[in-house]
Amino acid sequence: MDLGLKNKIAFVAASSQGLGKSVAMELAGEGAKVIINGRDKDRLEKTKKEITSAFNTEVTALAGDLSDADDREWIVKEIISKYDHIDILVTNTGGPPSGKFEDLEQDDWDKAYQLLLASAVSIIRSFIPGMKQQKWGRIISITSQAVKQPVDNLILSNSVRASVVGLNKTLASELGAYNITVNNVMPGYTNTNRLKSLIDKNPEVENAKKEIPLGRFGEPEEFAAAVAFLASERASYITGISIAVDGGWIKNIL
Repeated sequence: MDLGLKNKIAFVAASSQGLGKSVAMELAGEGAKVIINGRDKDRLEKTKKEITSAFNTEVTALAGDLSDADDREWIVKEIISKYDHIDILVTNTGGPPSGKFEDLEQDDWDKAYQLLLASAVSIIRSFIPGMKQQKWGRIISITSQAVKQPVDNLILSNSVRASVVGLNKTLASELGAYNITVNNVMPGYTNTNRLKSLIDKNPEVENAKKEIPLGRFGEPEEFAAAVAFLASERASYITGISIAVDGGWIKNIL
């Protein structure tokens, strides 16, 4: 299936590792020009080399912290200077700390807001004008299965990520007239360093496999395939949805 992504310009946030990296590689494999980002410059450069060696496409690496306003402004300016616009925006961040409500301070909540919501609002705002001008765009947010079914001991993620879903559902209505689709993709338990860290802190997380109908954790490539489809021409009539890539873990009907 030709997804129609050849030479599309895609910015994938937080893509030096984990799910973001898998999405960047999937889009590159479809022929998109990919802009990757991460805080660790050495890791980012390693990822760039990995993508360019695997696929014959253009890759730009911009190191910076998207939860920091100054870094966000610099990254956006660099992208606009080089490409003028982007076609595909994938918002993504690392997860906030785990913990129960009484374990966390107000500062933890403030940082989670900056990490998960403020960063998404800022970069979406920056790239909407270009998408409107060309009357084509894809905005996809990587959220979490927690926005549909809260996960124990992850109250920050459960709470703040849900606001990203509300943001994107509203944007889907506001931007539809410009042929811009806005969707969320909710990863379930996926074999990333983030999941390994959670298991190290709480080995009982491993038991989540028993609650997954497919009986295993997902692979990053399986998640990335769903994002690439939503970014494609084939998904031109899909907007305002939250799609789970969770092996059936979420139990609600709608």
